[in-house]
Amino acid sequence: MSKPVQPIRPAATIILARDSAPQGLELFMLRRTQGSAFAGGMYVFPGGRVEGDDHLHAYDPYRTGPSEAQQPQLDAIGHEWRGFWIAAIRETFEEAGVLLAYNDLGQLVTLEGEKRERFEAYRHAIHDGTLDLETLCKQEGLTLACDRVHFYNRWVTPLGRPRRFDTRFFIAEAPPQQVGLHDDKELDDSCWITPEQALERHRAGDFDLMAVTVKQLEGLCRFDSIDALHRWALSPRAMPTIRPVLPPGA
Repeated sequence: MSKPVQPIRPAATIILARDSAPQGLELFMLRRTQGSAFAGGMYVFPGGRVEGDDHLHAYDPYRTGPSEAQQPQLDAIGHEWRGFWIAAIRETFEEAGVLLAYNDLGQLVTLEGEKRERFEAYRHAIHDGTLDLETLCKQEGLTLACDRVHFYNRWVTPLGRPRRFDTRFFIAEAPPQQVGLHDDKELDDSCWITPEQALERHRAGDFDLMAVTVKQLEGLCRFDSIDALHRWALSPRAMPTIRPVLPPGA
């Protein structure tokens, strides 16, 4: 009897990056708890499932961008682009505590000082489902910074894995005054690390990574700064869909 085909869930992930002298380009990574149903004990980028509400046009007044220069990215994703951008920003706030948004003055939110505790409560409320991102934007006068979030590529989990995702990966510069922190629920560690360091530690056996994460890190090793990454993100480029196939018996 053949095994049932696992459903494929849409997902979105943001690879947060920053400049850090003298290391160069650093990425924010989180470790999933050992008990996680998916990727337990692995270091990952913040992200998760795309929910139905992420696609709502109700978000349109509460987003800046994507910009005209990002039109090729929208075309690459297709008509459901809105849901992936919103989900990527929402999941990054839930998992990493980093909110890619502008305040009513058009400035990136900082989440510093008296805001820290209030936004941490928002973060957990969104994670628990007692608050949605649209309501947060209304209450705080925010617009989501879709213009700072660039589609990178798309990966589809191969047939045969117990959980399968159709994931759009994005890249974004982290807001300068937001450092990120794991949620201590589904994630138990977090760090800023260069792609080279992450791969070296993975080869040494103390930084577990999924195959897709290894490939993403290898692709990002060629960038030595945020400026270089940003120029590339807005340049004419391939935005491939990668569909790995498991070897027989895997």
